[in-house]
Amino acid sequence: MRFDIRVLSPANELSRLIIEAASEADARRQLESQSLQIVTLQAIGQRMSGLRWRRRQFSVLLFCQELHALLLAGLTLMEALEGLIEKDAASESRTVLQRLINTIRDGSRFSDALTTLPDVFPPLLVGLMKAAESTGDIPSVLARYVAYQQRVDVVRNKIISSSIYPAILLLVGTAVTAFLGGYVVPRFATIYQDTGRELPFMSALMLKFGAFVSTNTAMVGGITLFLVAIVAGSFWHLSRTGALSRWAARLPGVGVRIRLYETSRLYLTLGMLLESGIPIVSALAMSEGVVSRRVLMHLQQARAAIESGALFSDSFQECQLTTAISYRMLRVGERSGQLGDMLIQASNFYEGDITRFIDRFTRAFEPILMMVIGLVVGGIVVLLYMPIFDLATTLQ
Repeated sequence: MRFDIRVLSPANELSRLIIEAASEADARRQLESQSLQIVTLQAIGQRMSGLRWRRRQFSVLLFCQELHALLLAGLTLMEALEGLIEKDAASESRTVLQRLINTIRDGSRFSDALTTLPDVFPPLLVGLMKAAESTGDIPSVLARYVAYQQRVDVVRNKIISSSIYPAILLLVGTAVTAFLGGYVVPRFATIYQDTGRELPFMSALMLKFGAFVSTNTAMVGGITLFLVAIVAGSFWHLSRTGALSRWAARLPGVGVRIRLYETSRLYLTLGMLLESGIPIVSALAMSEGVVSRRVLMHLQQARAAIESGALFSDSFQECQLTTAISYRMLRVGERSGQLGDMLIQASNFYEGDITRFIDRFTRAFEPILMMVIGLVVGGIVVLLYMPIFDLATTLQ
């Protein structure tokens, strides 16, 4: 197996290597024996080389990981950025890094340089860097942000990976049904019309549909594409306006977990910000970008109440941002002065519940979906062959 690795030499020089190794652990042992410090390590097979024609986007997570490793190795911030730009071949990444370097050379702070690229760096990272500059501990804050982002991606990746098989199953089932309805049924309809026999009601109804499709193929195809475009456009519009998430939040069983996921992400963000030394009001303002529009309204109400002097736990409870368990945990955190840590613990509690629900839902949904597709396809086949069964019975 081949690995693409960025390493830091004992002379603090950043370089890129491609080595052969039996595993990732073997690759690490080879580099450690040469006194090389690993910055990033990735199997070449995981780089999706077949998609290199696509424009590479700047990865904030990878940038923070590499910058953290270089700063821990003893490089200054400017040396680390210059080292990254020398070894990055992607044009967009080089552009972003060069703008950061130019802004810092003009006398701006690192957080101010990040602010000049709002489309690249989220406000959360900018706020953390401002807090880190006041304490001088940028590496630890970078490590905290990397851990936070990886935690946030866990549930999202879990949902995506759990949706792949049902999506493929649904696509194949739809394709088979469309083939039967658009190709097989019209041909059976032509055959049965020539026999002149009276057909069972359901079979006759389906075969009439098949005959209509056969004689109006272009019109049926155009209407189908039009309906698909309307559904896709409506889905995109509802997703953009937040109506889709509000509708999903009303679903029994699923809606509760969606609200828990939003609450868990909010708690994790607030906890990380408070642990980094950011004041609670500022932390609430920075967290507004990680919640949905429905939760945003409640969060702004809670922020206004806290600014007026109300307790954090009471404000969150009144604004429907807690559960019975999290409310007690927040009160304990306030009394002990460890509110940030308690928010993170509450997030961990809810994240575990969400993960278990996703596993159970996927295991139940997949066989149900297979059963529905089987009933639809099997029903079409049975209706097609019912006239043949009747004919065989008559002949006997």
